[in-house]
Amino acid sequence: MIIGVDVGTSVTKASLLGRDGTAKLTRSVRSTLHRPAPGLVEQDLDEVVDSVVQVVREVAAAATEPVQALAITGQGDGLWLRDESGRSVGRAISWLDARAADVLRRWETDGVQREVHGLTGSGMFPGSAGPLLAHLAEHEPDRLERAAVAGYCVDAIVQRFTGEITVDASDASMPFLDVPAREYSTEALRACGIAEHRRLLAETTPVGKLFALSADAATDLGLPSGLPVSAGPFDLPACAFGSGVGAVGDGSLVIGTTLGCQVLRDDVVIDPQGEPAGMWLATPLPQRYLRVMPAMVGTANLDWVLAMTGSSVDQLESLLAQSRPGAGGVSALSFLSSSGERAPFVDSRARGQFTGLSLETTPADLVRSMCEAVAYAARHNLESAGLSGEVAACGGGARSQAWSQIFADVLGRSLHVPHEEGVGARGAAMTAWDSLGEPVDRERWAADRRVVRPDPKNVEFYDRGYRDYLTAIERARPHWAPVEEA
Repeated sequence: MIIGVDVGTSVTKASLLGRDGTAKLTRSVRSTLHRPAPGLVEQDLDEVVDSVVQVVREVAAAATEPVQALAITGQGDGLWLRDESGRSVGRAISWLDARAADVLRRWETDGVQREVHGLTGSGMFPGSAGPLLAHLAEHEPDRLERAAVAGYCVDAIVQRFTGEITVDASDASMPFLDVPAREYSTEALRACGIAEHRRLLAETTPVGKLFALSADAATDLGLPSGLPVSAGPFDLPACAFGSGVGAVGDGSLVIGTTLGCQVLRDDVVIDPQGEPAGMWLATPLPQRYLRVMPAMVGTANLDWVLAMTGSSVDQLESLLAQSRPGAGGVSALSFLSSSGERAPFVDSRARGQFTGLSLETTPADLVRSMCEAVAYAARHNLESAGLSGEVAACGGGARSQAWSQIFADVLGRSLHVPHEEGVGARGAAMTAWDSLGEPVDRERWAADRRVVRPDPKNVEFYDRGYRDYLTAIERARPHWAPVEEA
């Protein structure tokens, strides 16, 4: 048995996983996003660690067989500054944070964004490490001076549990890593004006490396001291592998807080003249990389429109049944993040919209139009990432049969949805078993999925709608402008 932990943006989950991929027990606890000022989104590292301790203790206490390892995955991007002992230097800055939007806009103008993309294949956005480090270097240099490491959520937790300062290559891929070489690009750091802070970037963990649980952490977690700890990959690649992606060209759609769209590739191809968006990620598999296009928000769009219409997520199936494809003539753009959009284009000014409203528009039409817009965004991102195979889907949105059907119809492809939830933890556990020298039967894990097949009639309708969606983006972009406070 392995305990897989997924430290998400809004929820921390731990699952007791067997070698057949089934979760014997799962526990979860909500996380807190602190918003001290407009555009600022932060998390308290101590609180996040406590959430991990809580859920791991609960599942560990229920284990009837020895636990072989603790496998950790979690949210990527953002900036989690720590000192030598693993204590946070100020609150962790979430990937949702927009404080570095001005830095990114400056880099878009003077060519830094495109230069870094040409070097590493990473498209930066306000909540990524590059702009955030540059922002702190300009406005809070003392924080960087006090820090020993500038990392991410997963390695922050691993440091607290093992005392090791490290980072998984998947996390480090954004935006400074030469992914095939797994080495930091000095040129990319220099382009961002933060070469002097190279000391803050931990060296990437070798494939197959395991760490040892410290005695103090073991006591807190209710696990044996010295237990192997696997660190990563972070949640997007963990979800890809945990949901069954295995063949080159296969895609993964994570319908969660982030709309994570990714395709497994066997080479890294960077077009210096292309849209400086998305990223290439190193994976635990040799000569396998993920081309990732992660839209800023997925289910958050749904939560917002449900709240605006006075509805709840429990009503989603009935609301979607009340409005036919096309949502009564209403269409939407789903760029609701205050940080704008990061894939398949980067624009910190991007904003959402509804068009085609009338006095006959119903709450169900608004909900359906937003669900369709998110599905169009998924197609836009997956096509940009090079999708050619099947699509696995996971995340909270995939639990909705009606919304899953919209995704299948818009993509024109079947969705393969794992019966087991917590696929991020499953992906992390896969990596841990590989590191233990006891790899699982991946084909058996991948077979345990339900299939949502597209409706041919709706596929034709949504194909026209997708073309209209692309046109609507191009018409809207010239009118986007930063929101100014009164």
